[in-house]
Amino acid sequence: MMRVLHLKTREILSKFGITRQTLANWTKYGNLKIKKRPNGRYLWDKESIESLNNYVDLKAAGIKPVGNNKDTFNIENRRYLGAKSRMLDFIDKVVRENTSGVRTIADIFAGTGVVTNLFFSQGKDVIVNDILDSNFMVYQTFFGSDRVREKLLKDKISQMNALPGDDNYVSVNYGNKYFSESNARKIGEARAFIERQTKLTSREKDILLTSLLYAMDKVANTVGHYDAYRKVLDNIAPIHFKYPNLEVKSSLTRIYHEDANELVRKIEADLVYIDTPYNSRQYGDVYHVLENVIDWKKPKLFGVAMKPKDRSKTKSLYSTSKAPEAFEDLVTHIKAKYILVSYNNMAHKGVGRSNAKISNEEIVSILKKRGRVQIFEEPFQVFTTGKTNIKDHKELLYLVEVMK
Repeated sequence: MMRVLHLKTREILSKFGITRQTLANWTKYGNLKIKKRPNGRYLWDKESIESLNNYVDLKAAGIKPVGNNKDTFNIENRRYLGAKSRMLDFIDKVVRENTSGVRTIADIFAGTGVVTNLFFSQGKDVIVNDILDSNFMVYQTFFGSDRVREKLLKDKISQMNALPGDDNYVSVNYGNKYFSESNARKIGEARAFIERQTKLTSREKDILLTSLLYAMDKVANTVGHYDAYRKVLDNIAPIHFKYPNLEVKSSLTRIYHEDANELVRKIEADLVYIDTPYNSRQYGDVYHVLENVIDWKKPKLFGVAMKPKDRSKTKSLYSTSKAPEAFEDLVTHIKAKYILVSYNNMAHKGVGRSNAKISNEEIVSILKKRGRVQIFEEPFQVFTTGKTNIKDHKELLYLVEVMK
């Protein structure tokens, strides 16, 4: 019988230099197997420690450990401008070490939803919001509480994978542009198939649409957004639809789909997390392909980028010169014990469209009107569309203890 080592998780975390959230992510997504006791706590025997040690060695060598289930996907498995997947440990640490009594967290510009998922996985109550239809659908999938028929949905996904590839709206408009011709045909057929599933619940349909969206992202002929497609079609791997990894939690989840400045006038939370689109890139524009396929209204498309003519409903003031005024209005009307703001020091760096529309000084000045401000920073690799070499890029977190 293997001898159980009486080590505590905090000792293991210190030994390997990782956070509790990192360990949870590694074990949650099937890449790392650690034994657990009947009460759910980690069991640190020799086998568990060796397993973790081997995993850390692979990561250090730049080798991606292989997961156990290749037919599922997680909420962070997509490309997205400004996604905070690599900042989760940083965010988690700042909140854990500098706040108290935080039970409800509102993520009001949620994007991919990975920050919401960080706290949702910890059993906290969450409020999640975004203006894009495609993101709202993803939240219903991963954070919705309605029961779903998993076996039925997996059968539907198998049927989607077996669909023929006939010409359709997607292949005519996006084939040999954003997707290979064969993948575009399959995407259009799958979307039409989902629309015909009239006996599914709303969340069940959203799960199929989420499967479609994540599969599209994997085979898109882009750099991670849809402002343009690559001139050379270099992503021709056949599209494959998968089932999402869903967590069942007893915590309260509220999902919204509206302007954040209006939403904060209606909600209360212990902590409100803000990650606005600070630069001139309108997210409704750069993700127009996903929005179009999810909405399935089949509008006429224009220009080289094949965009719908009317994209006004997703326009954000935070991507314009009015960003400082919008931010002040937002912060003024927040009802919370803490406000946590993500920002990066791109105000005067990079190319024009990547530059922030609101400065560090403006953010601090506005936040100080609500209470005591602490600033935390972390080095971060920036995204730009050009070849600009940007040095000393940092991701910043501003934490406000609200007093006013």
